[in-house]
Amino acid sequence: MFRSKGRFSAQLRSGRRSSRLQTLAQTTLAAAAVMAVLPSNAGAVVVRGRLTDALGKPVNRGQVKLFQNGKVEAFAFSDAEGNYEIRSAASGRFSLMGIGAGYLPAVGIEFYGSTMEVLQRDVVLSTSTVRQDVSVTATGLPTPLPQLTAPVSVIDQRELTTRVGLIDEMRQTPGVFLVQQGQTGGVGSLFVRGGPSDGNKVLIDGVTAEDVGGSFDWGTVSSTGVSQIEMYRGPNSALFGTDSQASVVSITTPRGRTAHPLLTYSGDAGNLHTWRDEVGVGGTYKKLDYFGAGSWFNTSNALPNSEYRSQTSVANFGYSFKGDTQLRGTFRQASSHEGLPGAYDFTHRAQWGKQLDQDIYASGTLENRTTFDWHNLVRYGIARKREQAEAFGTNGTLLSYPDPYSTTGGTYTGYFGDVVTVRGANGYSATSRAQIYAATPYQQDSNRDELYYQSDYVFPKHIAVLFGFRYQNERGSFNESAYDLYESTSRRNFEYNLQIQGDIKSRLFYSFGGSLQKNHLYGLAGEPRLGLAYVPVRPGSGWFHGTKLRINVSTGVQEPALALEYYSLKATLLRDGDATDAANFAQIGPERSRTLDVGIDQNILSNKLVLKAGFFHNQFSHQIEYVDNVTIGYFLKQTPPENDPNFFGAEVNSQAYRAVGAETELEWNPLNHWFVRGGYTFLATTVEQSLSSDMVALYGGYPNENSKYPGIPIGSTSPLVGGRVFRRPPHTGFFSVSYTSKRFSANLKGALASRADDSTYLGGYSPSYGNDLLLPNRNLDFGYVKLDLGGTYQLARRVSVFTQLDNLLNNQHIGPIGYPGLPLSFRAGMKFRLGGQ
Repeated sequence: MFRSKGRFSAQLRSGRRSSRLQTLAQTTLAAAAVMAVLPSNAGAVVVRGRLTDALGKPVNRGQVKLFQNGKVEAFAFSDAEGNYEIRSAASGRFSLMGIGAGYLPAVGIEFYGSTMEVLQRDVVLSTSTVRQDVSVTATGLPTPLPQLTAPVSVIDQRELTTRVGLIDEMRQTPGVFLVQQGQTGGVGSLFVRGGPSDGNKVLIDGVTAEDVGGSFDWGTVSSTGVSQIEMYRGPNSALFGTDSQASVVSITTPRGRTAHPLLTYSGDAGNLHTWRDEVGVGGTYKKLDYFGAGSWFNTSNALPNSEYRSQTSVANFGYSFKGDTQLRGTFRQASSHEGLPGAYDFTHRAQWGKQLDQDIYASGTLENRTTFDWHNLVRYGIARKREQAEAFGTNGTLLSYPDPYSTTGGTYTGYFGDVVTVRGANGYSATSRAQIYAATPYQQDSNRDELYYQSDYVFPKHIAVLFGFRYQNERGSFNESAYDLYESTSRRNFEYNLQIQGDIKSRLFYSFGGSLQKNHLYGLAGEPRLGLAYVPVRPGSGWFHGTKLRINVSTGVQEPALALEYYSLKATLLRDGDATDAANFAQIGPERSRTLDVGIDQNILSNKLVLKAGFFHNQFSHQIEYVDNVTIGYFLKQTPPENDPNFFGAEVNSQAYRAVGAETELEWNPLNHWFVRGGYTFLATTVEQSLSSDMVALYGGYPNENSKYPGIPIGSTSPLVGGRVFRRPPHTGFFSVSYTSKRFSANLKGALASRADDSTYLGGYSPSYGNDLLLPNRNLDFGYVKLDLGGTYQLARRVSVFTQLDNLLNNQHIGPIGYPGLPLSFRAGMKFRLGGQ
């Protein structure tokens, strides 16, 4: 099609273009390309969508291929708006591949299609050799990471190939710090950008997985059946409601992909009596896709009475009624047995006890997408969690010591550990015996039924509107037989959320919305969120081609955990019969947060070298802290209640602190087969309010001190006002160097942390009934460098060998003070594959 020079000039002068004619011509060309390889068929399946880059810009004259059973069934070319349409007389399972000049080929998710159907499938291309991922956690809709207005990191299944758990790989994320109390299987706590460990929303296949109130133990989570982990850094209560005041972590289960069943088995063994077996099967059959896996793991660890055993099983089944309507069911079950040796460095006596955990997560999801970009989803999910602890006695020496409050020479007796010298990373030390308390037997049940409905619509101008409704029925119980304490609770929570996101000319991206929550415990709460991202320079070849700026403002809310509700000040006073004082206090309330986050993503060298940097300012208020009975006595202006001899303190919404910091992350692909990645986070936390120290000073009390270090106030159970929050090091970092070839791959990964504030929690537990094992909080926890090395080698087409070496530097201070970390450990094994496509 040619036009005369005069007609073309006239169009320029009038400022008008014949866009309809251009679009018609391009669509005709695309259709002609399709018809060249496919005859007209009235019963054809039609696949249409848009071919774009990672920022949503249309890719003109790109090619989209439709594959079935590894063969090209049909193809089409995209028009100037990125639109394409493919027709095929076949039915069954398909996949799409997108190709464009200057872009890397992209393979879409496999799907089912039958004749007489019209399916909507978009394909996203990337120019970068640095992996481009898609996130659902940030917006509720599949969105390429370059279009997000908030910081999200994605951990792919390939990174977990030689791992047993998730903790070490999650440490390879900026702004993230994980503390494991003890060795393998020990309680694992996640702190994101200085937030509390119970402030993270955890989703497993879309199902809320944390305990009622937000606690989640990462120490027992296996890498079995994990295809991807999304980590959203910051509160996102606008989309996920309560329990997301610090972050959202989403874990997904793999789907079957191969036309024939694929069976895998791996077995390995190592030092410390470690062994592991894992088996999996997956595939597709007509309208059905299926995946299942199971693993068994055992290790003795490096301390007496600390053996850890776990078993995990997962399943994922999907059925496509039609290409636009799918039903999916997921299941994850985990059980573990863990010894409880206690804080060995404080006593040099491993205690006798065990903890059992049994967790089940399951979901059923029905979703439908129309040809008009209207998507509906309904999901019913359950979580069944039980935690049991049992003690078999106290491994200590029975000693007597004087009662400091007795005027007649009275004494106490108790069990104590060996004489030890406790040394902190700050140089302070103390020598004494620590009193040993037998682990309190208890059982905690945390159950949840959840119904979620989502409806979203994408308008032609790249605007997506999402509405969501969530109903949760939470039940829990807490039983401490030693104290004759049994409490149960039931919470019914409702949540409504609305979100609008989109872009303007693939340059300016926006996302704003909010939620309204009605929580059974604390009532109504509203949580807004606003995010903007701007791309002044689009990615391209050469230096500094690709700049993205972003800003995100959001708030979060957190419901109290079961145990915190049971031990709240109001509940404790009521149990003690002190209704007069209890009437002056409301029920324990929600913890809250708000954050300001700004950042920049900068491509430095032809998309092979990418720098990401960000600044965040978080405010955490109404945080719950434990306040001892003496401090509560000052607060109540009277002697604490005496009816309950086990009243040592209570939980109160009395702490507030801020966490300000900066993150940097660098990704580099210097040569073929090599990939380098590293990051650093600076974090400054400051306690602004705390009943533990504020009230003591206000009512004439004195903070704790160790007589060996007079004049140095010590927060025994929580940080003092003006100090740093416990277990949040100001400097953390990570790095990885990976080499990947056709048959061999290896990676060296490191996690680094500076010293952190903490407490020994030993004040008053010595024979002299003093604080002689209580050390100053500042820089008490040791810093560490943890190096891990893993590798795989493909012996044959279906046989590979692998090895994993952890903690190459044999660092014993990876955990908090008192809990020695796991020393150098190694595993080696083989993996077999049978069947598949």
